[in-house]
Amino acid sequence: MNATELANLYPVLAQLPPALAARIAAEAQTMTVPDGTVVFDEHQACQGFPFVIGGDIRVVKPAANGRELPLYRVLPGESCIITSSCLLGHTDYNARGIAEGETTLALMPRPLFDELLAESAFRDFVFHLFSERISDLMQLIEEVAFRKLDQRLAGLLLGKGKVVHATHQNLADELGSVREIISRLLKTFADQGLVRLSREQVEILDPAGLRRIAGV
Repeated sequence: MNATELANLYPVLAQLPPALAARIAAEAQTMTVPDGTVVFDEHQACQGFPFVIGGDIRVVKPAANGRELPLYRVLPGESCIITSSCLLGHTDYNARGIAEGETTLALMPRPLFDELLAESAFRDFVFHLFSERISDLMQLIEEVAFRKLDQRLAGLLLGKGKVVHATHQNLADELGSVREIISRLLKTFADQGLVRLSREQVEILDPAGLRRIAGV
């Protein structure tokens, strides 16, 4: 990928000295991985800073029982703060990143990342994303700690439109739960006339009723 193409997705690169921006394009290793590929995992060493060019990465915290708590997604033009944290602290990953759909990355080597931190524009870009992600994670912690699962499920459904095209497993993954519990809650919602269930689809019949459950 050339410097111009990368800068179109990451405008911060256009603020760097031209020679440095050219080095990023030249030294970054471009790779394309299929849907479901584990891009990084817990206890792995961080090899470099990823620029997401296409697709996206779903970042989760796995548990010993196989459940996963979704943390955030990294879309084209965004940065993974867990990767940045590992690079800054010289530590291994403490979460898992999974490709959602075919995903293309440009992986910038660690020495070049360290060099870029001397540039105020790139440093500000990294720490601005830290700030945004921490806000999102604080909201997630509040949801998990203080809201019941039926409230969170009702809120999730309301945020997806009148007809939700998703499997029960998809919804469980988004909520960091298990399919069996989500299926039971959805059946309860259906028995109350709030939703209609069909294969890989949930139709919302009573949004006001779901809002009462969600507490919004």
